[in-house]
Amino acid sequence: MMGWYNDGGSSNWAAMGLMMLFWVALIGLAVWAGLHFLRANGSTVAAGPTGPNPRAILDQRLAAGEIDAEQYAQVRRLLDGQAVGSPPTDPPARS
Repeated sequence: MMGWYNDGGSSNWAAMGLMMLFWVALIGLAVWAGLHFLRANGSTVAAGPTGPNPRAILDQRLAAGEIDAEQYAQVRRLLDGQAVGSPPTDPPARS
């Protein structure tokens, strides 16, 4: 009765093989998930903004006559991070 646990020799090997396969699959899944998330985070940081420059859009709208000079100056101050009521801080034009 002492050796009853050693009776099914081939089933023990099959169980060990399945257990090893399980751990290999689990580790592989963890490595794949880690690489996937690292690649996803890195690509968004490296890509940066993909649209046109807001200042270029503002210039185009002024050139097309969609906005007047006062609206242009106001929006430009907002884009530059200045208060709306403050005068523009562009250096004076040299003659």
